[in-house]
Amino acid sequence: MGGKGLLIVISGPSGAGKGTVCQEFLKRHPETLLSISMTTRQPRKGEIDGVNYFFRDIKTFEGLIEEGGFLEYAKVYGNYYGTPRGFVNQNLLSGKDVILEIDIQGALQVKDKFDEGIFIFIVPPTMDELRRRIEGRGSETPEELLRRFKSSYSELQFITRYDYLVINDSVEDAATKIESIITAEKCRVDRNMDFYAKLKGGIDNDLSIFR
Repeated sequence: MGGKGLLIVISGPSGAGKGTVCQEFLKRHPETLLSISMTTRQPRKGEIDGVNYFFRDIKTFEGLIEEGGFLEYAKVYGNYYGTPRGFVNQNLLSGKDVILEIDIQGALQVKDKFDEGIFIFIVPPTMDELRRRIEGRGSETPEELLRRFKSSYSELQFITRYDYLVINDSVEDAATKIESIITAEKCRVDRNMDFYAKLKGGIDNDLSIFR
């Protein structure tokens, strides 16, 4: 029916597999756009401006902060990272659906500024599975693993701030659930008022012959 695209915000605790689920969904739906973040860090070898990130200097980034130009942003290890509002809005207005894969703190910032978004929380099927996935990375010390697990556990309290919960027991099934959520959202009456007005106008014209 055309119209404005949907902003789909996907997040969840570390180890939930949200990145892998997003990749599976985007593989099925290449017409959906993965949002591009802006950063003040220097590009790494092979990274391309406007593809991997929008690379900008600190003055430009902070100017956009003052103008309200980000749906969310954070400063990490001396560099800024953020989701540019203009880029997202431009694509939504052109009718494209945009996926924002982001951490929970960033997602809650977006929710405060863009309540039309669809907020999906990805979780593993059990806490044992969460622990297994975190340990499976094999790059952290036992202390770091414990800290990461505790952090993931505490992040579960934010589930109630989201619209949907998707259990990632299988990447394929989780991606299918997201497809179903988006299909349902696109059928909502409040997202189809233009179509309703057009339909009602046609009915009114047809009824006029009986007056």
